[in-house]
Amino acid sequence: MNTISRFKNVKPKKVTQTTQLVTSEVLFPDKGLPLLIQPVQTDVDLVAWTKEHLTWLEEQVLNHGAILFRGFQVSTPLVFEQFASTICPDLYSENGEHPREEISDHLYTPVFYPPEKKLLWHNENSFNATWPVKIWFHCGKAADQGGETPIVDSRTVYEQIAPAIRVPFEQKNVMYVRNYGNGLGLNWQAVFGTSDQQVVEEYCRRELIEFEWRSNDRLKTYQLRPAVLVHPQTGEKIWWNQATHWHTACLDPDVRASLLELFSEDDLPRNCYLGDGTPIEPSAMEHICSVYEHNELSFPWQQGDILMLDNMLVAHARNPFKGNRKLYVSMGGMMTLSTLKLEHS
Repeated sequence: MNTISRFKNVKPKKVTQTTQLVTSEVLFPDKGLPLLIQPVQTDVDLVAWTKEHLTWLEEQVLNHGAILFRGFQVSTPLVFEQFASTICPDLYSENGEHPREEISDHLYTPVFYPPEKKLLWHNENSFNATWPVKIWFHCGKAADQGGETPIVDSRTVYEQIAPAIRVPFEQKNVMYVRNYGNGLGLNWQAVFGTSDQQVVEEYCRRELIEFEWRSNDRLKTYQLRPAVLVHPQTGEKIWWNQATHWHTACLDPDVRASLLELFSEDDLPRNCYLGDGTPIEPSAMEHICSVYEHNELSFPWQQGDILMLDNMLVAHARNPFKGNRKLYVSMGGMMTLSTLKLEHS
């Protein structure tokens, strides 16, 4: 067959709008995430483009776990919200842990944490019976120094935790214990958004939280939750807990010493155990943190960036920073333990 005949037999490939209007490449190729999507021209409308590529985006976030949209004209938080709601029309609006952004019920700002400290790795609301499968971060203003949002693949974390540590977590789950109203952290009125104890009790029963009222208007809760889950769409095992945020071994030594001086173990603002009440050894938490640290990936924020995560596949953190930093957060695609169990029964 001559050259002309071979060309006649080649079927033309369909050029999709994906290649016409944006480019995509993995930011850290050896790690597989995040997928970086950038416009070919500055006037590409991110919201309009997203509406036409929802299926493709869903495939990419399940594959990579994280997508970074950079270079689009996302000039206001409301444009960011419009983008997020294009992917998840029912955005979450009931997270009492995150401060509410006044311009919208669906926009939050990150929880307060001292800027000179690192906020450790976690999957949002993994200590609750209800959580968002999708979470978005929008950079309104990058910090003068630091302030990155490190991400870690939860599948890799699960695989790399030593079996001697991982198996007891997987078999026994995690018990999160919290004391509200002791002068540290948010009180129960702020977290639950009410001053009515009956409303709190109804919420706790619905969300599988055991509770007890204590003297001086204090509340203590107990939440037995999985340490490992199977992702409902990929079928992969993921490390799914917030022991790093609840165990005292993960605190700075001076903070830990102060807390243990101020409170008995029973009265600590937060603590966690294996599900049967067995203490979690500090050495186990040190190992888990080392796995997170070894696998975390971070990049400097640029104004207008949007980072989209599958909250189950990828955990996030926050690096220390200096200067003013403005991030907006939105969440959606809510999942519950009961729904997950039904899907895998």
